Amino acid sequence: MEVSFEDFEILHGDMQGLTDTMAFLTSLSGLVGNDPRIPEKQSRERTAASVLFDLEEDIYVARAPGRLDVMGGIADYSGSLVLQMPIREACHVAIQRSDPIKQKLWKHTQARQLANGAVPILQIVSFGSELSNRAPTFDMDLSDFMDGDKPISYEKAKEYFSQDPSQKWAAYVAGTVLVLMTELGVQFTDSMSILVSSSVPEGKGVSSSASVEVATMSAIAAVYGLNIAPRDLAILCQKVENHIVGAPCGVMDQMTSACGEANKLLAMVCQPAEVKELVSIPTHIRFWGLDSGIRHSVGGTDYGSVRVGTYMGRKLIKCAASDLISQSFPSTPTQSCDASEEYEKYGVDLLKSEASLQYLCNLPPHRYEAAYARDIPEFITGDEFMEKYGDHNDAVTVIDPKRSYSVKAPTRHPIYENFRVEAFKALLTAAKTDEQLSALGELMYQCHYSYNACGLGSDGTDRLVNLVQEIQHRKTTSQHEGPSLFGAKITGGGSGGSVCVIGKNSLKSSEEIFEIQKRYKAATGYLPIVFEGSSPGAGKFGYLKIRWRSA
Repeated sequence: MEVSFEDFEILHGDMQGLTDTMAFLTSLSGLVGNDPRIPEKQSRERTAASVLFDLEEDIYVARAPGRLDVMGGIADYSGSLVLQMPIREACHVAIQRSDPIKQKLWKHTQARQLANGAVPILQIVSFGSELSNRAPTFDMDLSDFMDGDKPISYEKAKEYFSQDPSQKWAAYVAGTVLVLMTELGVQFTDSMSILVSSSVPEGKGVSSSASVEVATMSAIAAVYGLNIAPRDLAILCQKVENHIVGAPCGVMDQMTSACGEANKLLAMVCQPAEVKELVSIPTHIRFWGLDSGIRHSVGGTDYGSVRVGTYMGRKLIKCAASDLISQSFPSTPTQSCDASEEYEKYGVDLLKSEASLQYLCNLPPHRYEAAYARDIPEFITGDEFMEKYGDHNDAVTVIDPKRSYSVKAPTRHPIYENFRVEAFKALLTAAKTDEQLSALGELMYQCHYSYNACGLGSDGTDRLVNLVQEIQHRKTTSQHEGPSLFGAKITGGGSGGSVCVIGKNSLKSSEEIFEIQKRYKAATGYLPIVFEGSSPGAGKFGYLKIRWRSA
């Protein structure tokens, strides 16, 4: 049987020429006649998916891309400007709601329903489970999310999804349902069947988790007619990751997946999530992602302890500013000229704003150097910090009293990174010269080494950045031919994952990226995935409402 996306009639929305969306609809259509050529383990998820949807009824489809962190990275939770590019790889989610009596059920959910009566059930199939050792299916009674007449706490939900490691992935999908119940008071009286299929690889630092959350919540919003603006949707999805999955990430990943546009950098200030503009990528410039093969996890200890160190630094600066204010009001008035009084008043106002600093990135580098840098310790133990300063005032991390935290590098990083991102954005519109590209590349290199100073580097990402430098600086035979690649940096949460590379949009730069791939493989045995190209965010895609034609 020939299957094709044309087996579906599109009642709402537009595929926008996206080949991955066509492929996803084709795979949906292939579920009708289960293909015997598909290997056994994969056929488990396909078998489960083949009975997931009622073909007489409408199916809704949403799509959300991963992202490449061009500049900004971990400074997002310190309120930085960040520049993010939605990548070509994306997650698709198909969803159908149905009356609990009519929902097509798997055998074990049927047995449960015989015992409990026709209650709303959530059934989820995740394609690609064989690649990451997770169970291909997940199901639950939606009543498990209720405690009496109120939704259960996020803490309880986190425990619920942690019971079985092979089912933990379901928190990213089902967690969106609980967040909609808790934050928007949505009541889900129908059953839901959800199919998740993502081409955003996991653990590469390109926000596979954000794309799953955003695609799922967009699909649920579509099928329930909830009108949620992309920015609001991103903030709700961050709650899934922070509170139900338990990863202390900032909001830029979800924002890019929801609000991004193809071939544009999303420029946003994370205070908490203001999109400034969509910056078109100049046609002579190109960005690539190169994956180091070292698995990155935002839930990892390095990311969390650097975040703790950053918040400790913010607290130290606020306390130092308060001390300076009390010192600048001496009990005996001194004779002074007007100019210095003027400065004193201005100086005190400045210190007052620094004593109530909400985001580290609002402190410019010159103020950090002038007033605070010398007093920030390299390291401090959790015990010592809590004794002197109390809490670090971060809702999503906890200080371990026995641990020694790096403070100076994690405090300095966001202050300088925000400045680098501002400079980078301004330079993108400068004249098209090699000097422009060199300066953009230099800002990326500085960011890379600042991550390393925080303890968020890795051998693999360093090797990739070194290969870019080697190719950039090698002597060419021709006088007129300068470099094609100009800079590179580790991305996202660091500690592995991918690097972002900037270069000319030319054949030579593509050949050099291929050369880096080959040389990395020769040295490590791992062939990096290359991320190139871009695609629209979930908001721009909207949703598809489809129906099987022969129905």
